[in-house]
Amino acid sequence: MTYHIRVAGLERDLPICPVSENLSIAGFVIFGDQELTVACARELLKKAPEYDYIITAEAKGIPLAHEMARQAGDAKYFLARKAPKLYMTGVFQSSVKSITTEKEQTLYLDTADADLMKGKRILIVDDVISTGESLQALEQLVDKAGGIIAGRMAILAEGDAQDREDLIYLERLPLFHPDGTEISA
Repeated sequence: MTYHIRVAGLERDLPICPVSENLSIAGFVIFGDQELTVACARELLKKAPEYDYIITAEAKGIPLAHEMARQAGDAKYFLARKAPKLYMTGVFQSSVKSITTEKEQTLYLDTADADLMKGKRILIVDDVISTGESLQALEQLVDKAGGIIAGRMAILAEGDAQDREDLIYLERLPLFHPDGTEISA
């Protein structure tokens, strides 16, 4: 089963994947799809509020944040990691439970990056926002760092995220019953 979507002028067929016995989602992955990543970054930048830096969470938002920063001529963007790394000077952390993750995860931000964020406008980006849990964890990191949230953006808004007035996105993505039929909004 697949779901056909048109986003940023491109068409893709997304596999419908079970999340639980009562819920399935369309798997949207930009990894390896350079054409889609470039097009989505371009379209999001057209809608982006003014910002100083972009931040995303590891891992699926990385190509998007990278490409948005590249197209905008930004010298740097930030990445909230799933685990602290040896090269980090220290860390801020925030916990998250996402629809596509079995257990709670913690996101970490290097204190050197946090120092650069202080007083700056930070644009939060991700590939898909559904429950908003990952978004909330990123917001907490930005707040702890003393950054100012300039906006929240995603390629796709799934489920309840479609009704968020604080979220800028390109297209809606429905949720599905296990048989592949769309769940009514």
